[in-house]
Amino acid sequence: MSPSVIHAPSPNFNDRPAPVSILVLHYTGMETGAAALERLRDPQAKVSSHYLVEEDGRVFALVSEDKRAWHAGAGAWRGCRDVNSASIGIEIVNGGHDFDLPDFADAQIKAVTALCRDILARHAIAARDVIGHSDMAPARKADPGEKFPWRTLAEAGIGLWPEAPVAGLSADAAPAALAAIGYPAADNALADVVTAFQRRFRPARVDGRLDDETLGLIAAVQALSA
Repeated sequence: MSPSVIHAPSPNFNDRPAPVSILVLHYTGMETGAAALERLRDPQAKVSSHYLVEEDGRVFALVSEDKRAWHAGAGAWRGCRDVNSASIGIEIVNGGHDFDLPDFADAQIKAVTALCRDILARHAIAARDVIGHSDMAPARKADPGEKFPWRTLAEAGIGLWPEAPVAGLSADAAPAALAAIGYPAADNALADVVTAFQRRFRPARVDGRLDDETLGLIAAVQALSA
């Protein structure tokens, strides 16, 4: 673990019953990082994450990676319905949609990138399994949101990013393609799943519609996920 990590233990965890195979990125959705850190360490809140990354780049370690933090909640990814048991969770301080979705600070993204690379060096997590909270819970969550720089992370070897749309996918085939990528398409309204996909891979326009560009990007991401 990086010596720059600040230890701030949370009591909110239990034993991990499965190997780590997923990395989930969140925004805190609270007004301040201090408020988020307090909540993640509050035994009454029953929520936590393995790490919290502040706007200034400070990284707090709350739960050991070999323990099951309580960050994901209900949802699924690639058929895994207990994402907490299989994942490491990073909370990134950002007010989120309730606070006008601020831009992520450069120092913060550099710290997130370094932390993710450290985690990926320790665990067998495929690029397709580096996800946002909204990817696994499309109807329930919107974080880390459309301003999160997924492309920047992909350029650093973290997660996927399609270089260009791939033609040929029909709207009828889109639900199966989204499910093949990992989205819980059968459990959610199609518009919610498409919205989550767009937040991640087409952030310039998030409208939940299967337009030609979105279909092409779904096909491209499916190819990268295979």
